[in-house]
Amino acid sequence: MAGPCAGPNTVGNRVLTPRRCKTIPLYARLVRYGFRKHATYVWAAIAGAFTNSVFGILRAYILIALWQARPGLAGYDMSDAITFCFITQAFIGPMQLFGGGLGLPERIRSGDIALDLVRPASLQLWTLAEDLGRAAYLFLVRGIPPMLVGAALFGITTPDSLGQWLAFLTGFAIAVVVSFGWRYLMALSVCWLVDDRGVAVASMVLTTFFSGMMVPLHLFPGRLDDLAMSLPWAAMVQLPTDLYLGKAPVLETFAFQALWAVVLLGLGALATRAIRHKVVIQGG
Repeated sequence: MAGPCAGPNTVGNRVLTPRRCKTIPLYARLVRYGFRKHATYVWAAIAGAFTNSVFGILRAYILIALWQARPGLAGYDMSDAITFCFITQAFIGPMQLFGGGLGLPERIRSGDIALDLVRPASLQLWTLAEDLGRAAYLFLVRGIPPMLVGAALFGITTPDSLGQWLAFLTGFAIAVVVSFGWRYLMALSVCWLVDDRGVAVASMVLTTFFSGMMVPLHLFPGRLDDLAMSLPWAAMVQLPTDLYLGKAPVLETFAFQALWAVVLLGLGALATRAIRHKVVIQGG
């Protein structure tokens, strides 16, 4: 990994000279490194894209049956519901909706986190930069194929204008940051809990249920809908998908997503500061 820009540095197996280090910001190089690192697992990403596409087809038929019985449910027509299905399937990899993706728990258990904490760079920003590269790669290789499958088999809708596309992509980018903020907190919990399996399962259940991954949150009755839409998980899936469908106010959605991104990153910064003072490293 790259150190401070005082001498030769490496990202992966590539050596960067001091001059190049000055011209390319550290975190930008880490984004590229995260992209290239996950690009080495291309067959795993393709397998994930195939799996997401197959389950997307199954989900689509379930939603088709539901919307045939209740047309216009939750303000969506049949085409909207099918589109919602395949857009959310495309989010699974980039957002890591089922947890993981950071590698911090393993580094905490091995003791390598001690090296991460003494780097002259923010652990949180370092990890975020790598995760953004990972998300970009998985969106291209694992996210787009389910959307193409949905378009080929069911004819999903697409945004009507360039502005709607830009709104969706912006909302998607903020959603990745919100997802990172949540997963970073879950990963750091290992410093105190030692074993992250219970936290990982709880996180997966909460994320799956409250993000809109199973069904649109607008299907939830009464106050449960209001509660779900006020939680950070809605900012990861439901809201960017509504931006794609043109069913969410753009500026209000951005503000809500940005609020949760700031809150989660702020809590992550506090947690990072806390583990610098007291951290239990299993095996370190």
